Amino acid sequence: MITATLDSFPLARAFTISRGSKTEARVVTATVTRGGVTGRGECVPYARYGETPESVLAQIATLPEGITRAALQEALPPGAARNAVDCALWDHAAKASGRRVWHLAGLPDPKPRLTAFTLSLDRPEAMREQAAANAHRPLLKIKLGTHDDMPRLEAVRQGAPKSTLIIDANEGWTAEVYTDLAPHLLRLGVALVEQPLPAGEDGMLAEIPRPVPVCADESAHDRASLAALRGRYDMVNLKLDKTGGLTEALVMAQDARAAGFSLMVGCMVGTSLAMAPAILPAQLAAFTDLDGPLLLARDRDHPLHYDETGVHPPEAALWG
Repeated sequence: MITATLDSFPLARAFTISRGSKTEARVVTATVTRGGVTGRGECVPYARYGETPESVLAQIATLPEGITRAALQEALPPGAARNAVDCALWDHAAKASGRRVWHLAGLPDPKPRLTAFTLSLDRPEAMREQAAANAHRPLLKIKLGTHDDMPRLEAVRQGAPKSTLIIDANEGWTAEVYTDLAPHLLRLGVALVEQPLPAGEDGMLAEIPRPVPVCADESAHDRASLAALRGRYDMVNLKLDKTGGLTEALVMAQDARAAGFSLMVGCMVGTSLAMAPAILPAQLAAFTDLDGPLLLARDRDHPLHYDETGVHPPEAALWG
């Protein structure tokens, strides 16, 4: 039996990016029950990609009860719905076999991965305060994406003088804004810039200087999107809600690296259940951004463990 529910988890504080703000994580939980064993997976429907909780629930409702992971790749397109069911099927297989999911996938035991912690878009003064409160973290991700971001960037650097910085513009800049900011990035210790220009309008990235690596996010989905990224991007942000699950993510990670891209593994704002599968492809990533549970006021039972070494692999009771 395959079922799906819409669940809500409150955030510890409002989370803002260039496209808007949210105060809760609305996620779809897929459950696969067969032979008395239950597996779970989670996705975050994303309006940017034409998804709603209702559309995702409707997609999952079309699936036949006995669908396999292989058949699922053809039954649903890449996206949130396929991700939730794909990860639920992996979890079910692990629990039914009594083996950890990485062993089923032929992978070595995963290790903790240092993860970025995300600072929400806000006034420069507020972002300085956010940065100062998290200055002990070695890697901070800053949400930007306006025409007046330099004061925000300077404020974060003042608040967290020793942290490595990642910038995520969420498609919010123009080529002119990016070009103006680019010379300052190295000076301020920025390690990469994520999706500075809108997907579909990013051709200029092949023509203008990229003083620090530029990572594709909204422009990168599954393996089919890789060819168009060459010459424009240096890295690819792999998110399971875009690839349509762990099955595609593991193959895409290998293909992206073979094509010369470095990897970042990221997430939507979700719970530990959504982050757990992404820890596997994160083993190959130069940067990991799986901080979703750290932004929540309440998480799943048996949540992921975070400490100074990063995010740890999940307990079997959570996933896999």
